[in-house]
Amino acid sequence: MGEHVTLTAADGHKLDAYVARPDGPAKGGLVVVQEIFGVNPHIRAVADGFAAEGYVAVAPALFDRIRPGIELAYDEAGVSEGRALRAQVPWEATVLDVEAAMTLAAEAGRVGVVGYCWGGSVAWLAATRLKPAAAVGYYGGHIHEFASEKPACPVMLHFGEEDAGIPLENVEIVRAARAAWADVTIHLYPGAGHGFNCDLRGSYHAEAAALARSRSLAFLNPLLT
Repeated sequence: MGEHVTLTAADGHKLDAYVARPDGPAKGGLVVVQEIFGVNPHIRAVADGFAAEGYVAVAPALFDRIRPGIELAYDEAGVSEGRALRAQVPWEATVLDVEAAMTLAAEAGRVGVVGYCWGGSVAWLAATRLKPAAAVGYYGGHIHEFASEKPACPVMLHFGEEDAGIPLENVEIVRAARAAWADVTIHLYPGAGHGFNCDLRGSYHAEAAALARSRSLAFLNPLLT
């Protein structure tokens, strides 16, 4: 369903992106922001899934700022390498890459941003620093660090209650900060850990993944169409 294209960020950096398009007319665009494992088969499948829902889905390769073609496995070595690679990419650079992906997705109309893991935090920054129509973040472990930044669009956040990498007190920091923001919704999923949406990981939680997806689509559809 998808194809690879080259995007150009505002600083001149060129990066790959996986683009999945619907069979019929598009009802909007979505930028799908990767985990620390790259634009791998799972992220491409997520983009394909959103395309099946009628969206032009664009997944920018954020690791291209280090080297192209990085796709990591869901194992201990992949986690270790992914964390090391993520630390080399400045947040400001990821925002530029998402902005470039938004420009392409905007050809389909209004644009949302949805991100997972590292991408969940990037989706929050897209909401505060760019101007998408909506943003969804799954288990973004750094959102609390940027909780003082006010989103410019409606935001939905998903966290697993059993996420060993995101203490509930960090979720509460975000919840407390958003008290004055009517357009930020936070969902917690009992029994779910980090990466609960990914069916290639041992932490996959089918019930939480299905509920989060249905909530995300119900949230995005009226904002993007």
